[in-house]
Amino acid sequence: MLIKILMMVVFFAVLIAVGVMSRKKARSVEGFVLGGRNVGPWLTAFAYGTSYFSAVIFIGYAGQFGWKFGIASTWIGLGNAVIGSLLAWVILGRRTRLMTHKLNSKTMPEFFARRFESKSLRIGASAIIFIFLIPYTASLYNGLSRLFEMAFHVDYSICIIVMAILTGIYVIAGGYFATAINDFIQGIIMLIGIVAVIIAVLNVNGGLMGSVIELAKVQGDFPDFPGAYSSFFGPLPVDLLGVVILTSLGTWGLPQMVQKFYAIKHEEAIRKGTIISTFFAVIVAGGCYFLGGFGRLFLTPDQVAESGFDAIVPEMLRTLPDILIAVVVILVLSASMSTLSSLVLTSSSTLTLDFIDGVFVKDMKEKTKMVWIRILVVVFIAISAVIALIQYKSTVTFIAQLMGVSWGALAGAFLGPFLFSLYWKRTTKASCWTCFIFGSVLLICNMLFRAQFPAILQSPINCGAFAMLAGFIIVPVVSLISKKPSDALIESAFSSYEVPVTVTSKNILEQNED
Repeated sequence: MLIKILMMVVFFAVLIAVGVMSRKKARSVEGFVLGGRNVGPWLTAFAYGTSYFSAVIFIGYAGQFGWKFGIASTWIGLGNAVIGSLLAWVILGRRTRLMTHKLNSKTMPEFFARRFESKSLRIGASAIIFIFLIPYTASLYNGLSRLFEMAFHVDYSICIIVMAILTGIYVIAGGYFATAINDFIQGIIMLIGIVAVIIAVLNVNGGLMGSVIELAKVQGDFPDFPGAYSSFFGPLPVDLLGVVILTSLGTWGLPQMVQKFYAIKHEEAIRKGTIISTFFAVIVAGGCYFLGGFGRLFLTPDQVAESGFDAIVPEMLRTLPDILIAVVVILVLSASMSTLSSLVLTSSSTLTLDFIDGVFVKDMKEKTKMVWIRILVVVFIAISAVIALIQYKSTVTFIAQLMGVSWGALAGAFLGPFLFSLYWKRTTKASCWTCFIFGSVLLICNMLFRAQFPAILQSPINCGAFAMLAGFIIVPVVSLISKKPSDALIESAFSSYEVPVTVTSKNILEQNED
């Protein structure tokens, strides 16, 4: 217990110290929200990765989908790496940085407002972010509950309060830059921790081969499918594909993820960041889902029915040495706090810059904006903590379901409009509104009237994936039948792509004239 407590104290002390030392970088709105658009590749890549993967992944998703798909759930992590990280950086990174800088937009609602000269789009996008980021934020706390009770035997409410206070301190003090540095530290812990935990857990059943052999003997829900949970694509490949799409492609439309590209420093940061974030996702996401795939070796179906999917991963870790349990606790705490800080920073800046400023307060001064952002950081953390406590005590839903609704609604509303806005000049304001309404309303209806949905869409995971894919049809179709944006508006946005730059011949071959 002494080892666990000492490691926690050191961890918290470092986080607070970083927040205090980053104060100078957070004196302006752009500095507080985007780090002055001057963040290097390592910090940006780790900020992206740690915001992507939280306790929801390690405790909720890894347990639930590992139980459902077996080690085939590893494909979810690999999809996160290739689609959610590699392709996101390649397809979105450079264009997002260029266009948002040209339009001087600091948030996703502000981007839509200036890209289409629409105040209503800003308000609508702000409302969607406010509504759906709160339950997502609340789900982060829940992933820690069983783990802290197992490791420290303390009440869950204490864990929530401590985590909320410490996250609030370093976000309020240092803003995005403090968050990015702490994300880097937390990311290193996550990389080391997940590798150590996988090795230790597999050794319980004789290492990798021994664990796979034991898993192949499990019949579970598929007695007619021998070795279902150790097979390449698992027993439910269609459902597996839906989870891959939601958790991988969904990042392209999440405000807290896309906003990381706003802060990129230069071209070299994009190149290095692409490689670093992909490697991070392979190890962390791939490792988490791979680990969860062996859950059936540690619990029986009756135990899972009684305790829920969220108990699977903590039970797998129960027999580990104290030093490793301490590492796991810090690993999951790191994952949760990094994502929490990103979410509350996105929520507070969006509500201040896109809703309060201009709607309720005219010509808000820089200092006033800073005050409002910091106040709302506290408000968002407090609201999410209260929701987490209520959800825990009433057991309203599983972590994965709570996150799935939020993630699906946000990505379903924003993915299509944002991607087409970066690439297609014909994209219209009407298409954005149509996608906003379709994605958010569909997931709300799924939450309230799930039994009336077709069987394949009753899962919020599949429904969210459907909403995202539908956006790729809605935006072009509605854009072609609605009023085209003015040429001046299009030129203003896309001119950022045409600025000539000088590069060396090792990057681009010289064009020979015949």
